[in-house]
Amino acid sequence: MRVAIAEDSVLLREGVARLLGEAGIAVVAQCDNADDLLVEFETIVSTVAIVDIRLPPTHNDEGLRAALEIRADHPAVGVLVLSQYVELGLAMKLIASSAEGVGYLLKDRISDLDEFVGAVERVAAGGSVLDPIIVSTLLSRQRNEDPLAE
Repeated sequence: MRVAIAEDSVLLREGVARLLGEAGIAVVAQCDNADDLLVEFETIVSTVAIVDIRLPPTHNDEGLRAALEIRADHPAVGVLVLSQYVELGLAMKLIASSAEGVGYLLKDRISDLDEFVGAVERVAAGGSVLDPIIVSTLLSRQRNEDPLAE
């Protein structure tokens, strides 16, 4: 397995890279912004992209846009999004076309390193990994048009 990481926090980026390396997973690119990640994907072969949703320069949704572009251009590549925030609209964009090879985890809720490595492996194998808070928030979200209410 070969992983590319885009994370603007150097401590988190280096920590994830070291953790994956110790688990026998090759980290082939480490970037601090989405543009560099997309450039790397022009030349590297990667199995999974681990991407922070909010990256420089604006810290809005650059990471998510890069993840969506990677999924469109490289459908066999798994995408694992890490965030500090529950972003329902962004989560829906990520899984809208297919939930295969997709993950969305909240950084602060990752408490077991072996489970994190397992999540990366599941995404690489075409599976899905969603933080339980993301799932429950998506399921409890009110629909604008509720046919039962009508």
